[in-house]
Amino acid sequence: MNERRTWKLNGYVGVLLFVLLLVGGVWQLLMRHVLLAVVLWLIAVVLVSGVFVVQPNQAVAVVLFGTYLGSVRESGLWITVPFTWRRKVSLRVRNFNSAKLKVNDVRGNPVEIAAVVVFRVIDSAKALFDVEDYEKFVEIQSETALRHVASRYPYDTYQTGELSLRANPEEVAGELVRELEERLKVAGVEVLEARLTHLAYAPEIASAMLQRQQAEAIVAARERIVEGAVTMVQAAIRQLEKERFVELDEERKANMVNNLLVAITSDRAAAPVINTGSLY
Repeated sequence: MNERRTWKLNGYVGVLLFVLLLVGGVWQLLMRHVLLAVVLWLIAVVLVSGVFVVQPNQAVAVVLFGTYLGSVRESGLWITVPFTWRRKVSLRVRNFNSAKLKVNDVRGNPVEIAAVVVFRVIDSAKALFDVEDYEKFVEIQSETALRHVASRYPYDTYQTGELSLRANPEEVAGELVRELEERLKVAGVEVLEARLTHLAYAPEIASAMLQRQQAEAIVAARERIVEGAVTMVQAAIRQLEKERFVELDEERKANMVNNLLVAITSDRAAAPVINTGSLY
């Protein structure tokens, strides 16, 4: 079902006609035309049953005996087909804050995650007639989509190019928006934004995962240090050989590489030992 426009007329015209019919009925009653007066009053009652008010940022769906006639989005006083059932739906932008959900990431680690979803209704017919309760539908589908997206990524990673929940919130939010749009279009709902508001390891593994994070961080830092140290040593040896500042054979070159690597990669400050020559 898709939203469409229904017939409507300015409500003030309807109210004016209602008053004129009432006055005309009273006049006919004074003229002792009772039947004509009753007819005019019945027409007035039928006419006023079609008068309704539309608030700003609101849509009113008009239903006649089970048939959807259309919707009115323009705010103001209107009159439409009499004896219709009219349901209102808000078109304002709204927020939905999900509860903290416990879900396993792609590596099987339990994490706590929550998000806020900003949405609005863009199709009143779908929102009212294609789902039972569109607000409840948004709530359930948002939590389902959040679980699904969270299970695709690791909580954290130190591998270059791999996305994670902690390091790439923008990419994760974009994936969440795309999945929500796919799930909520049946309800006539547009997703404007979705953001993670909470992300943490589950309490039962938080301590162990903190130690693991520290260990992985140390290993990653050591890899960078060793890589940088090797580059520095290579540059130093090339510079010495280029300027012929000192002639190094293979054994002395190996000793120099060893000493430089130890000095650069050590956690503590190096204590140099100066060779002043032999006694003889």
